[in-house]
Amino acid sequence: MTTDEVKALIEKAMNTQEVKVTGDGSMFDVLVVSKQFEGLTPVKKQQLVYATVNPQITSGDIHALTIKAYTPAEWLTASKLQIG
Repeated sequence: MTTDEVKALIEKAMNTQEVKVTGDGSMFDVLVVSKQFEGLTPVKKQQLVYATVNPQITSGDIHALTIKAYTPAEWLTASKLQIG
């Protein structure tokens, strides 16, 4: 899979403000900013993102996915601190 394909899957399934995907082959790092994460624990945020690519994980197209998930407010703070 390509980074663009992974990004498209996430953007199609979620209401996102920002999605960045790096990596290649079957190992990707994903940064997702979404209002859908508001009020959720870090684990629940990751579960939402994993659900968008679960068929690709199950098929082996994606072997590893590292997720950084932020609400818009969290991302504003993190980006000011240059985290992410």
